[in-house]
Amino acid sequence: MKIQDLPIATQEQLEAAAFRRLVAHLDSRKDVQNIDLMNLAGFCRNCLSKWYVAAGAERDITLDYEDARERIYGMSYSDWKNQFQGEASAAQLSQFAQKTSSTE
Repeated sequence: MKIQDLPIATQEQLEAAAFRRLVAHLDSRKDVQNIDLMNLAGFCRNCLSKWYVAAGAERDITLDYEDARERIYGMSYSDWKNQFQGEASAAQLSQFAQKTSSTE
């Protein structure tokens, strides 16, 4: 079956399930740092949090950014940082700087 042939409600249910699976996958890979995600894919857990808030705003729902981050991280951002975030290496920072300067 083609996705576009599904009812919109079913498409949205599948998209929501895929989103939940992505969040669960990221939760299971705490070893993957946000800078790694940014350098490889151009987005990170913080981006997902911002997109969550933006999706709410598109529907006239004001969401708290820190609450959205807690939804994505599975805990407060400060707790996640303290438990799982390592120092970015010089190579990671250099790669990130190159990518961000090339998009400006």
